Amino acid sequence: MPAALQFEIVTPERLVAQGTAEEIQIPGKNGYLGILPGHAPLLTELGVGEISYRSGRESGRLAVAWGFAEVLPDKVTILAETAERAEEIDVARAERARDRAEQRLREAREGTDFERCRVALERALSRIQVAGKR
Repeated sequence: MPAALQFEIVTPERLVAQGTAEEIQIPGKNGYLGILPGHAPLLTELGVGEISYRSGRESGRLAVAWGFAEVLPDKVTILAETAERAEEIDVARAERARDRAEQRLREAREGTDFERCRVALERALSRIQVAGKR
């Protein structure tokens, strides 16, 4: 069994992170998945949330939204629509997005796209949470 996992987190614009980790947590569409070296092969859809990884005492966190993850016994490849490292997140912008989404939900009328508002709120909250852990 491998002692560590190689990982890559990629968006359409750039390579966001890569390295070696002893443990990775990813937000699957139906809940979080904990990945350790030797994990059974898996392909999953990503939801909105936080990716965290750990190698020794070093750790990293990213806010991610949508995409796919391929898990192999020794490598994890994440293809995300959006991914931001904690230090890249503009907290003020994320808070404004949260406030807009909450306001839309409070003032919802017939024809309001509730799912779109819910996802916007979930994404903003995830970004704020990840940024707060840096």
